[in-house]
Amino acid sequence: MRSHRGVGDAAISAVTVLALCSGVWLLSDGAATPAPPQPSAAQGREPRAPRPAAPALPPSPPDRIRIPSIRVDAPLMGLGLTRTGSLDVPPAERKNLAGWYEAGTTPGETGTAIVAGHVDNARGPAVFYRLGALRKGSTIEVERRDGGTALFSVDAVEVYDAKSFPDEKVYGAAPRPELRVITCGGGYSRTTGYQGNVVVFAHLTGSR
Repeated sequence: MRSHRGVGDAAISAVTVLALCSGVWLLSDGAATPAPPQPSAAQGREPRAPRPAAPALPPSPPDRIRIPSIRVDAPLMGLGLTRTGSLDVPPAERKNLAGWYEAGTTPGETGTAIVAGHVDNARGPAVFYRLGALRKGSTIEVERRDGGTALFSVDAVEVYDAKSFPDEKVYGAAPRPELRVITCGGGYSRTTGYQGNVVVFAHLTGSR
């Protein structure tokens, strides 16, 4: 998690995504709400050639992300890098807000677009609380500032331990329009919070 990989015109340190959650609410009233779901091995990426993607869209910043199957409907804010080179995160107090890495690929154009959001905050579940329950073939909709909506199909949902986070696999350049949606997940410790990240891999299938 300490290495850096190029995405667009800048580099992201994967260690940043751990700032997306702490699990503080689990210490107080977590018993009233189950811990966030985690993806099963069946939802992992299969070792075969990637499915064809729809033709790439022209660059346009995204404004909103929707994932109907897990009831996500949230605005998107632009995210930059911190002084240490890690991806910044949305304000934790705004639980229904996600962010996209605005120095990189915009969702729908050729390359790897990055969206990140909190799984929880001190008060309870946040925007990507149910991300680990997403299944292959599910649709992700991204509203763009040009008035269109990019449609993505989920290829895999995986969870990685922070110590073995695959930077290149998640952040590396792609020859087709792809999307990554990231939040925290994996094991939970009262002293350090969540121990890893849930990552959704998706590719563009169309637009409207």
